[in-house]
Amino acid sequence: MEVSALFQQRATDAADDARLRDRLVVGDESALADLHERFSSLVYTVAARVTRDGPAAEDVTQEVFLAVWQRPHAFEPAKGSMRAWLTMLAHRRAVDLVRREEAHRRTCRDGRLSAGAIMSGDPVGDQVSAAETAERLAAARRELPEHLDRAIALAYLEGHTYREVAAELGLPEGTAKSRLREALRRLAVALHDGETT
Repeated sequence: MEVSALFQQRATDAADDARLRDRLVVGDESALADLHERFSSLVYTVAARVTRDGPAAEDVTQEVFLAVWQRPHAFEPAKGSMRAWLTMLAHRRAVDLVRREEAHRRTCRDGRLSAGAIMSGDPVGDQVSAAETAERLAAARRELPEHLDRAIALAYLEGHTYREVAAELGLPEGTAKSRLREALRRLAVALHDGETT
């Protein structure tokens, strides 16, 4: 392609990006469909390179398009192309997902180690503190609805990933993640309230 034709193509792409953004801003659902048709393959590919996991890449793809739909103003055509922006979003969210999963695995591993340390004879003060925390946590769990408590038990006591939790409960992965987030939020509130009363 000649240089002039390349510049003309870029100008056309930039105009298309701006029009697409304007349609998204006014809530045009067909704009979201057009965006997905043009860029879903790109977003999935970027996510898959980072996560090295097909279902995780699908989750990231879904999250990216949902984020664009919820905040179309975040894309500023003057700062670059829609393609570059979506690539950045996909990469950032995929990295975040990988980090969350690694943190989850560390938490499960460390939790097992802490329980083992308590059983093997840590100082009395540490054992009391750990026992008090465990008691408050158990009380908070008793206040959870059964479906949230089951999800949290699978993830944090049995060490399953959110995908395994979804499979175990026969739920879509998004629903399993929502349950885990809600359960964690309620437990955090209950533990915080327990510390401040």
